[in-house]
Amino acid sequence: MAEHREVEYATAAGNDLPTHEETYATFVQLAYVGSCLVASIVIGLAIGATTGYWSVALPIILLIAPIVAAVDLALGTRMPSGVMVVISLVALALTAAGK
Repeated sequence: MAEHREVEYATAAGNDLPTHEETYATFVQLAYVGSCLVASIVIGLAIGATTGYWSVALPIILLIAPIVAAVDLALGTRMPSGVMVVISLVALALTAAGK
């Protein structure tokens, strides 16, 4: 049977807190950029489906948003992905107003 005694995490072998923190930061970066990419794609689909402006929607869906997400993941930044969502929303507003 297992021994029941107090675990000492500070002295435990294999306790690598900096690696865990780095992994968590990478996960948060991936989740943020992925969420912004999905939001931009969904907004692009809304532009094409509701207004019929596929000439505006397809570049957002196929080119701009994936490239911005790839750059963000490569550089470790977050701002361009957030800006891409805002640009997608502005494009949706402008195409909806023009319809």
